[in-house]
Amino acid sequence: MNLRKKITIGLLSAMMPFMAQAQEVKGLTVHESKDSAPQQLNFRENNLEEAPNIVLILLDDVGYAQMGHMGGQIETPAFDEIADKGLTYSRFHTTALCSPTRAALLTGRNHHKAETGAIMEIGTGNDGYTSMLPQEVGSVAKVLQQQGYSTSWYGKNHNVPDWEASFTGPFDRWPNDLGFDYFYGFLGGDTDQFHPALVEDRKRITAPETNADGSEYHITTDMADKAINYIQSVDAVAPDKPFFVYFSPGATHAPHQAPAEYIEKYKGKFDEGWDVYREQAFNNMKDKGIIPADAKLTPRPESLPAWDSLNDEQRMVYARMMEVFAGFTEHTDVQIKRLYDAVEEMGKLDNTIFIYIAGDNGGSAEGGQEGLLNEMAFFNGIPEKWEDKVKAVKTNRLGTEDYFNHMPAAWAWAVNSPYQWTKQIASHLGGVRNAMAISYPKGINGKGEVRDQFTHVTDITPTILEVAGLEMPKQIDGYTQEPIDGESLVFSFNDKEAVEQHSTQYFEIVGNLGIYHDGWWAGAMRNIPWSSASSEPVPITEMEWELYDLRSDFSQSKNMAEEMPEKLEYMKYLFFAEAAKGNALPIDDRRSERFRSSFRPSLTKGQTVFRYPNGMRLPEGATPFTKFKSHTLSASLKGYKKGDQGVLITQGGRFAGFVLRVDKSGYVYYEYCNSVDKTSIKSKVRVGANTTNITAKVIMDEMKPYTSSTIILYADGKEIGKGKVEKTVPNLYSLDETLDVGKDSGTAVTDNYSVKKSKYTGILNSVTLELIEEYTTTSVMK
Repeated sequence: MNLRKKITIGLLSAMMPFMAQAQEVKGLTVHESKDSAPQQLNFRENNLEEAPNIVLILLDDVGYAQMGHMGGQIETPAFDEIADKGLTYSRFHTTALCSPTRAALLTGRNHHKAETGAIMEIGTGNDGYTSMLPQEVGSVAKVLQQQGYSTSWYGKNHNVPDWEASFTGPFDRWPNDLGFDYFYGFLGGDTDQFHPALVEDRKRITAPETNADGSEYHITTDMADKAINYIQSVDAVAPDKPFFVYFSPGATHAPHQAPAEYIEKYKGKFDEGWDVYREQAFNNMKDKGIIPADAKLTPRPESLPAWDSLNDEQRMVYARMMEVFAGFTEHTDVQIKRLYDAVEEMGKLDNTIFIYIAGDNGGSAEGGQEGLLNEMAFFNGIPEKWEDKVKAVKTNRLGTEDYFNHMPAAWAWAVNSPYQWTKQIASHLGGVRNAMAISYPKGINGKGEVRDQFTHVTDITPTILEVAGLEMPKQIDGYTQEPIDGESLVFSFNDKEAVEQHSTQYFEIVGNLGIYHDGWWAGAMRNIPWSSASSEPVPITEMEWELYDLRSDFSQSKNMAEEMPEKLEYMKYLFFAEAAKGNALPIDDRRSERFRSSFRPSLTKGQTVFRYPNGMRLPEGATPFTKFKSHTLSASLKGYKKGDQGVLITQGGRFAGFVLRVDKSGYVYYEYCNSVDKTSIKSKVRVGANTTNITAKVIMDEMKPYTSSTIILYADGKEIGKGKVEKTVPNLYSLDETLDVGKDSGTAVTDNYSVKKSKYTGILNSVTLELIEEYTTTSVMK
């Protein structure tokens, strides 16, 4: 008898007394199938079978008068239909900047409580400004997910701290850990619409070459394809399981890029200029009843030119920039309409709430007075050449992959009709008032009605929770939750005259301050948005404030500061009280200097040598700061062979960045783009057979912004080429393009090589980046 059989018999013998008493000993009886009840799926257990589906849409950098329904001269079928079949909120407010608005939207807390006092790239160590979303401000997606909703997010994130955006994480602020089952989009502030820096869940991926229908690839079309497929898949597997879709395109933030047919549709439509557009939109809004009949159109700022003052060439360029912007807007909205139609085709429209927020802030004036061919020129403070703008228009290439373009500030002012100022200006309505439409056939009786109660982006989370029949839990994942700052909008769904619930709200972005309370508004502006330089600094407590009675002055047109000084003092006091409560004090009003990585946690602090293996791909926030620091780029090869070619290392791309590469003839190139000018330095000789090291030594003239640099190329320690870069970038290569080793995954730094053929064909072991203390002048600034 084998050992296993002996053990089995022994165990049975030992159990016989107990088995004889099986009917008397609880826990030892054998269950029959009739006694077994299956465990319920959580969404059914939580009675979510009848809960509404939720589609939350957030556009980027959109003016109040941009959408067709809002009086604008751009076709927006999705926004218009949602507004016509539901409600338009005429006094909805954001924070005046993207990352803060997005954090407040998903959490229901004011943006400083969410530690998002500005965009991710300029977080600091100050409380309220770290850009590190706390666990104590859980997202609405997390609540929905835990109750049984299918949750997915498409498009722009811009809420992952810059230094956490690499594959090393941590990931607790990435979409998946914020409560989204699926994420498909990009992490940075913007991305190339034709060549996006795509992320799927936690993995960086390469965008397809075409859309699903075979047309030229565009990220917004791709997003809509993915979102439609997702909700159809959920419906196929569990038709009674509700879904939450967060659809947040990079549009209409720069770069303004769209399929040609959408741009051409608007050819000649804006030849009358921004003054006419603004007035027409204003009149249209009055005719539609969106704004009061007694509302005033605020005047153009003195620093913006009248359209009639421009010459013919300027009008040609600026009209074309607006045509591109309009085409970009319509293309984006058409993709949203596809998503809307897909829900209708599934038969789920009646029980789906669509919340469509047209902008995370007002229209963007970051294009400056002349508009931009490359937004990175703005972030780096490098002026563009006018003749390049003219060429872009005359060659009909504006809006294509060739440019990272942005319209002039005056067009942003125009699409913000009837308000003063633009994005970034939290002190005035042009920065914070956005159009919003909500449709929900099952829960909203009226169609095409306007709601004029004061509402704020923090109100969206409690609205979603109420329509879903849920509450923000006291704890999420063991963390006690901060109270929600917003108020649900459900009270207004079927009562046009309902008393507004959100009666006090502070605003702060880069030192621009605002406070709303019971129909009154006070604000103080620190920075002009179309300038990269701050105005003459004065202490925050000595800023000049303005006062407006919005009960009778819808558009913020009459400053009453001199007439009512006591009221103004009260409002100023209230601002600082609310800002303190909201974790906004002390106010951090620095701008361009906050782009320097020394203000934030760093993966690279204390290191001077970085060895990157072949295939490495890193976001800029996870790389060492080399903008005006001398360094070497040293590629280790396993014996160069004739014909080996491709990229050894690159960072950034067509709109700012550098590349070290070898061409098919064996010449080594170091190429550089400072966002306006491109430099190509070529070795004098070819790389010899069996070469094991190719190095570029980048020696800055001085350790200060915009310094020039000397580039020396080496092969196995022998100098093979030398050249000069006249001006280097001071702040950023890109908001979303990466550092790549062994190939280029984004856009090419110059037109001298192709991204599709950029993979190094030889054997590349690694590339070592080393920071060095060597400068060409003696007056080194440290």
